[in-house]
Amino acid sequence: MQFLRQLGITGAFISVTTLFFAWGFITSNNDPLIVALRAVFSLNYTEALFTQLVFFLAYGLMSLPAASLGNKLGPVNTIIAALGVMIAGCLLVQFSARFDSYVPILMALFVLAVGITTLQVAANPLAAALGPQSTSHFRLTFAQTFNSLGVVVGVHYGSWIMLGDKVISAKSGPITDPAHRAEALGAVNHAFTIMAAILVVLVLFVLFQRKRIAAAAAGIGPTPQASVLDALKSRWAILGALAIGLYVGGEVSIGSIMINFLNQPHILGLPFEEGGQYLANIYWTGALVGRFIGSFLLTRIAAPRLLTFCALMAAMLCGIAFMTSGPVAAYSALGVGLFNSIMFPTIFTITLERSGVSQSSTSGLLCLAIVGGAILPMLVGLLADSIGLSAAFIVPAFAYVFITGFAWKAIKARVFGSGEGVPTLH
Repeated sequence: MQFLRQLGITGAFISVTTLFFAWGFITSNNDPLIVALRAVFSLNYTEALFTQLVFFLAYGLMSLPAASLGNKLGPVNTIIAALGVMIAGCLLVQFSARFDSYVPILMALFVLAVGITTLQVAANPLAAALGPQSTSHFRLTFAQTFNSLGVVVGVHYGSWIMLGDKVISAKSGPITDPAHRAEALGAVNHAFTIMAAILVVLVLFVLFQRKRIAAAAAGIGPTPQASVLDALKSRWAILGALAIGLYVGGEVSIGSIMINFLNQPHILGLPFEEGGQYLANIYWTGALVGRFIGSFLLTRIAAPRLLTFCALMAAMLCGIAFMTSGPVAAYSALGVGLFNSIMFPTIFTITLERSGVSQSSTSGLLCLAIVGGAILPMLVGLLADSIGLSAAFIVPAFAYVFITGFAWKAIKARVFGSGEGVPTLH
């Protein structure tokens, strides 16, 4: 228990960690939802992927307003408001599924994504702040581990309900029978109704823990005098936002092309279904395992140094995937997931420590940068179409090189409040 107290593992932190699991669980249901909606509405892949674009759009439009809300209400009240919006989003998806139309479901998913965006803006800096500053990197990485666990559980949950053998098969074509369509949409309805019920229980839990969390987070209460645009004046906030955007873009890009990459005869020649299993069980599970390992290492190694190592390794593995073939290229690409694991939380906390402006404003800019990650998959797609899938690994390799530079610069810079002022852009 003494060791846990030294790390800042408190009841308040444990309560906040449940939020990370919740949004990972709900967001991951997009993957089975895409398969279900594609079959029900006879969508092509681009149309089906609008569900993901809706989530990116929410980050782009709502991160700064969510940060402004956090400045006014404080993190705990903002979290409660975010959970309320998420409940409304789940119920709207459930309601929209009855209309047998794709567009209303997309609109409902946007509402859900707004709630998730607001929750991330509030919960990330809160998890980092609930304990000693020296272990903030550990806490956020540990909390993000449960976000990854939520992703794994959520994919299984959504697949079981929305893609079960009695509902729809991942291999099935468009559903034309009206009764079968109604059954498939009913499964979507059922999945989101259960998620809404889970969120109601979570709201009640947060309300029960409200005083404990607020007391532990007294140092980051409402800052109504702070402007959401303050982060744009901080060089570190801008560098951190670029690093976050490049990390998200790199991770998503590699995951998006992995199945096709492994399918190539000169790599492993795997069938698509088996390639998907490799993606889930090695690439994404590697990120989950890496966060557990990273949480431990961050109690012994400075976050900028560990980030430097992981980003450099990820860049090297992308280079190997680009220059080689066969199992070497395949497992190099899959291995990037392990080194991706600690990047988001460490970039986030390194930036919070050095930005010199309100944590809510910095968090808003960092979450806004997630939408910038959509640019990298576009570049990867262009390279894959024009040169080849192997060459496409050049794009994430350069992203990881930038993150390596960001981490190396952080090693040389002092944490804000340690005696050195934080430079700002003028």
